[in-house]
Amino acid sequence: MKRGERTVLCFGDSNTWGFEPGTHARYPRGVRWPGVLAAALGAGWCVVEAGLNGRTTVFDDPLGDKNGLRHLGPVLESAAPVDVVVVMLGTNDLKTRFRASAYEIAEGAGRLVDAVRASAAGPGGDAPAVLLVAPPPLATLEGWAARDPDAFEGFEDGWRDGPETSLGFARQYARVARMRGVAFLDAAVHVATSEVDGVHWTAEGHAAFGRAVATALRSLERADA
Repeated sequence: MKRGERTVLCFGDSNTWGFEPGTHARYPRGVRWPGVLAAALGAGWCVVEAGLNGRTTVFDDPLGDKNGLRHLGPVLESAAPVDVVVVMLGTNDLKTRFRASAYEIAEGAGRLVDAVRASAAGPGGDAPAVLLVAPPPLATLEGWAARDPDAFEGFEDGWRDGPETSLGFARQYARVARMRGVAFLDAAVHVATSEVDGVHWTAEGHAAFGRAVATALRSLERADA
């Protein structure tokens, strides 16, 4: 990353948007991880939030326009020039209707990396750097219907194999990052999914992850110095 004012684009799903487990509310800006990241990086950095509830890597969702690969180009253009893109997607690919393996989901994330690296959205028309993040595994979804049958009716079916499949994320995403020569971060080292809904993060998780991303970006900056 070049010195001077730098821009980081956080491209993700509801855990980048700031979805609070159990309430459906959005965490305040300073609580969600891009806000924590901005505070940790300090002056000289601009953090652009691009989180969307339900966003996938490459899959078309019959319930909405959620395809991350289709969204990425316009988002990059609107945020340009971008020094580095933090890509964290794949959790929604675990939904039963997509029937995707951890390998396939990581390959979808890899297509996003390829799209960033093929873009001219960086300073001087170069491609931005990429930090590829493996989302943490889902927490157990068992017992949701018993706890709140109205809110969670059918939800367990919608994520039937998700917890097991997500256990393969770290290994598969690391492989994809290694093959493409981009930086990698395993979110599970820093944040665990809340057991309140099995998918989203606590405020404490957002704080820990935001700080971890800041550390990773500083490492990238030192490597490019």
